[in-house]
Amino acid sequence: MRANLDFSPLYRSSIGFDRMLNALEAASRIETIDNWPPYDIVKSSEDEYRIAMAVAGFSQDELTITQEQNMLFVSGQKANAEDVQYLHRGIAGRSFQRRFELADHVKVVGAGLVNGLLTIHLKREIPEAMKPRHIEIATDTALPKAETKQIEAEKQAA
Repeated sequence: MRANLDFSPLYRSSIGFDRMLNALEAASRIETIDNWPPYDIVKSSEDEYRIAMAVAGFSQDELTITQEQNMLFVSGQKANAEDVQYLHRGIAGRSFQRRFELADHVKVVGAGLVNGLLTIHLKREIPEAMKPRHIEIATDTALPKAETKQIEAEKQAA
């Protein structure tokens, strides 16, 4: 049993977390039962990920990978097969579309199709401006002296 969480109090009391809250809300919704094609998500290193998807029977030309902002779409569309009569069809060749929500600064760096396994390589590339930086602490002698300015009032004769 899955509990539905209400995130509306968090929307009222937080600023700038709306993307995270929307992702949590979307993840809590019931997913569709269609779980084909099967896939794995692997964390290769601290900033590198890999999606491996079993797409037996699909060629490179029949697969499409698209990244739009923070969404990754993987779709497959079989070419029209000539008039073939199957006695048994165990290899699924139906069209599909999978979507993956990517975190900020995660980019697709490559993809490959080997032996019916589509592998998509992802990497998180944080811009230099957003990376933590070390700030040196100066001593009193190294600090520049600030000049104290005094405002002089007009002198009045008595």
